[in-house]
Amino acid sequence: MKSHSGTKKRWRSLGSGDAFKRGHAARAHLNVSKGSDRVNRLGNTAYSSGAQTPKLKKRLLPYGTS
Repeated sequence: MKSHSGTKKRWRSLGSGDAFKRGHAARAHLNVSKGSDRVNRLGNTAYSSGAQTPKLKKRLLPYGTS
């Protein structure tokens, strides 16, 4: 059984295993044209919603809790 490589690179599970977190894209460069509110928001951590979590667990099997 293979885990989904794209999901594996983007998401990390929280300690409880009930949710996942990821970083936002589009903050590495070309930030001059973006507003400061937008750049600050892109620096925050994004968490999985209740609907996303079961799908992420399925994609990351058998490594969903690492």
